[in-house]
Amino acid sequence: MREQNPDFIEALARGLDVIRSFGPFQREVSLSDLAQATELARPTVRRILITLESLGYVSSADGQFSLTPKVLDLGTAHVASSNIWQLTRPHLTKLVSELDESSSIAQLDGGDVVYVSRVAVPKLVTLSVSIGTRFPAYATSLGKVLLAGVSDEKALEHRHTQSDSGITPSWQPTDDEFLKAIREVRAKGWAMTDQQLAPAIRSVAAPIRNGDGDVVAAINVNTHAMETNEEKLTGLVLPELLETASNISSDWSSWENRSEIDLV
Repeated sequence: MREQNPDFIEALARGLDVIRSFGPFQREVSLSDLAQATELARPTVRRILITLESLGYVSSADGQFSLTPKVLDLGTAHVASSNIWQLTRPHLTKLVSELDESSSIAQLDGGDVVYVSRVAVPKLVTLSVSIGTRFPAYATSLGKVLLAGVSDEKALEHRHTQSDSGITPSWQPTDDEFLKAIREVRAKGWAMTDQQLAPAIRSVAAPIRNGDGDVVAAINVNTHAMETNEEKLTGLVLPELLETASNISSDWSSWENRSEIDLV
């Protein structure tokens, strides 16, 4: 907990709280709104905003504050340091060209999946997805695969700790129903969702593993439910997806080993 660690820097945490409080659907926010969202005093939020503006992460006009593109540096640093985009792009491009369906890679962040790589084809879908998009993990095929890679206790903890993504999934399972679904994914080695996150979206996902066999990411193919039934998804799409996940896992392991050698 924040208050229990003597090395915890509260000022830094509050600054990050302010950045996160802008949210995916709030481009411009007032000081009052930020103070309410963070539950911090207005003078504290004001000082944080002045600091962030001085550093170039926030801009202001007419009493409204907005994030600047420099904030992207905070997120893209992770992608760049892990080589995710360079590592996965050729595989995603090949898979998408073969299936004519969009494919994404995501990692687990608490109770959310965060999209870290994606190749899309033009389709009429109900949700907009880009790198950095967050969805509740439990209701996505990507998230089910990632949650199956941790213990039941941890998965259940994540089930109840989603951030505010602006999405209320169609699927609202009990804890027992959720754990049953996760165990089934763990046993099969892949996951499918049928309009559990939002209407008309049907997808299948598989794990990406490192050299130790740990699940480090997940890859999916998402389709329109009116165009692709479950039989096609599991009979035609899934084999291609599993092969791609295996190839990425192999490259991921090789890249990690190479990085370790370079550091010696």
